[in-house]
Amino acid sequence: MPQIIVLATRNQGKVKEFAEMLKDFPVEIKSLNDFGPIPEAVEDGATFDDNAYKKASFTAKVLGLPAMADDSGLTVEALDGAPGVYSARYAGDKASDADNIAKLLREMEGKENRKAAFECVISIAVPSGPALTFEGRCEGEILSTPRGNDGFGYDPVFYCSILGKTFAEASMEEKNRVSHRGKAVAQVAAEFAKVLTWLEQRLFEEKPEKPDHSQFEHNDWSEEIMVRK
Repeated sequence: MPQIIVLATRNQGKVKEFAEMLKDFPVEIKSLNDFGPIPEAVEDGATFDDNAYKKASFTAKVLGLPAMADDSGLTVEALDGAPGVYSARYAGDKASDADNIAKLLREMEGKENRKAAFECVISIAVPSGPALTFEGRCEGEILSTPRGNDGFGYDPVFYCSILGKTFAEASMEEKNRVSHRGKAVAQVAAEFAKVLTWLEQRLFEEKPEKPDHSQFEHNDWSEEIMVRK
């Protein structure tokens, strides 16, 4: 019987992406659209890890099923890591992508240091609380003017040196190969057989203990961030 995992989103594009990624495993990916109305998790964390965990853990506890969530955004060195967790609402709660880019470029006026990075964290949680964390990062720099018509968010001003173009100039295949989210998703896929074993153990434990670190060769379990209780 397939293991059900709820993707804490209503974005069907994400659901299709994860379902395709995990198609060779005995798992059924569901989204919040497959359930009745449930309250939204409050994304008030200070880091991407905090918010990914909040969404995954909240959804797992509400539905009584393992849940997976991601959180991502842009960090700019000259702006002390901003916009960070506020990337989607940098110019206000109802800001458009164009509004956010315009504010970013205003903040970057006169800055010689243009270094930036897209970061993504994926959290997989069980109803009792513990979670696994996978991270991806793509470094680049902020251009002074937008370039390209594809992508979304800050893609038109994020220049990726590996590709030699902005994310908005890259094809979806090119972007997924090097992007922060693509790297995090690839980590999940690479470890998913072991993730399923971990889930089975956790779902039947009343008081979960920390998992065997040696199971996850791609994760650095010396980092406290990797396991939540």
